[in-house]
Amino acid sequence: MSDFNTEKFKKKLKKKIKKNITNNKNFTIQSNKGSIYFLGFLGSAIYYVSTATDFWIGVLGLLKAAVWPAFLVYASLKGLGA
Repeated sequence: MSDFNTEKFKKKLKKKIKKNITNNKNFTIQSNKGSIYFLGFLGSAIYYVSTATDFWIGVLGLLKAAVWPAFLVYASLKGLGA
């Protein structure tokens, strides 16, 4: 009924996967992006909390610190006149 050979398919698939893994030299793990974000979060949290006038403004400052890249992009686009 069908000429499909599962064993042959599995062997070809394993061969292709092995070839792609060995030929992919651009596969690197970059872990410094998270640390840069964390340092930005820490700095902005310190800034927002230190300038807070009461407790809830400090809590709002922590929330702002979590999304500080959005503020950065908004301010840079506003400065560029976009």
